[in-house]
Amino acid sequence: MDISPAALVNAATQMQQSQVAQTAQVLVLKKAMDIQATGALALLQALPLATSGNLGTQVNAMA
Repeated sequence: MDISPAALVNAATQMQQSQVAQTAQVLVLKKAMDIQATGALALLQALPLATSGNLGTQVNAMA
């Protein structure tokens, strides 16, 4: 099989561009997950803790 140099250059360029695009997509995904985690943490910290009474102060667990 004979492959022209131009075809090899084009294939290498396309592969490099797809790798760059994939890396950018992963970075955007990680940033979105970090933002979501920060928002969830803020919501959890905003919840009041039950410190008195019977509701929400005890955990019933069976092994």
